[in-house]
Amino acid sequence: MMVVISYDVSTKTASGKKRLKKVAETCLNYGIRAQNSVFECVVDPGQWEVLKNELLSIFNSSEDSLRFYFLGANWQRRLERHGKEKNLGVEDLLIL
Repeated sequence: MMVVISYDVSTKTASGKKRLKKVAETCLNYGIRAQNSVFECVVDPGQWEVLKNELLSIFNSSEDSLRFYFLGANWQRRLERHGKEKNLGVEDLLIL
């Protein structure tokens, strides 16, 4: 299933900057950066539970915001992209 994750982490303090970096790194382990604070992640239900729990353990609910948008298994027909694409798509082949 496709989950779009967006976040807004307060960076007024050093701990906020650290949280911001950890949220981004965690999201990168499961998907691609679509925009600065938006990630597209294709995960199975088990991976989703792990990812969600990791993110919820990092963020500060009194200062930060996390949003999860569920596009499901047939997400390809629910997603339109326009404009400059600087990243690979979430299902593009990546050879290292």
